[in-house]
Amino acid sequence: MRFAQMVRAVALSLGLLPSLAFGQQHFRGDRALEITREFVAIGPRWVTSPGHLKAEQFLRNQFKAEAAKGQLEEDTFTANTPICPVPMRNFIVRFPGKKNGVIVLTTHYETNYPLRNIGFVGANDGGSTTGLLIEIANELRGKVSDGYSVWLVFFDGEEAINSWQGMDHTYGSRHLAAKWGQDGTLPRIKALMLADMLGDKDLDVEEESASTPWLVRLVGQAAKDTGHGGYFFANRGAVDDDHVAFLQRGVPSIDIIDIDYGPHTQALPDGYHHTAQDTMDKVSAHSLTIAGDVFLESIRLLNQR
Repeated sequence: MRFAQMVRAVALSLGLLPSLAFGQQHFRGDRALEITREFVAIGPRWVTSPGHLKAEQFLRNQFKAEAAKGQLEEDTFTANTPICPVPMRNFIVRFPGKKNGVIVLTTHYETNYPLRNIGFVGANDGGSTTGLLIEIANELRGKVSDGYSVWLVFFDGEEAINSWQGMDHTYGSRHLAAKWGQDGTLPRIKALMLADMLGDKDLDVEEESASTPWLVRLVGQAAKDTGHGGYFFANRGAVDDDHVAFLQRGVPSIDIIDIDYGPHTQALPDGYHHTAQDTMDKVSAHSLTIAGDVFLESIRLLNQR
């Protein structure tokens, strides 16, 4: 953890900094971490693998209550990939609200196909934010919202099958953006927030440069309001991710991502990202608490717009 972040974390834990509004509790990052641990224990979950089928069933098991109410949709499609046509499946979980409009929170749940032979489990990359969104669902479940509906989307096919060059990636998000463009859903979306790699113990969320500016400012405000501003937007850069297909269709969207994951060495030039080192010991409940606080506060601020 960077020194400034360490000071802020200690001060926050001692009650020396403002965090959440009166009466609110911090997001349960410890529970999100345990969900992540259970999910990652499946092992590699690249498309076409037995682990991928187990990952799909894991998500079904988490949302049995929503399925019984007709609030869980399995969006199945076939992606034309370099290896062959591949069946894929997005999971969409809907929590209704009273206001006319939708806030969409997203992540991806599969692991990297090119790394299928090295035991890559994607604890942070896909695993941690799957746990994060499932615990956010636990926060939303059973409550009647006066604000917008909140939809959680677990994308399939974010990872490349062969190469990140061209369009060999983000299959699930590109499919769903096109589908929602055709059925009239896109104009209903007030904001789309993508969660990616947010379990990193050394959390440092990048300001993704293509993201919608007013939504970046709103998330930055949410980070400040919850006492977590020191973890957000110190660095800025472009990331090609699941939000792009929605940005291209005019949906206000943001990629909330910690792309700087682990020490960069000669052996690991990109840190732990897309390596066998992306394991549970690199993920923390503290980082997931921060991410959850900011996502829930962002929803609150969006409902006030």
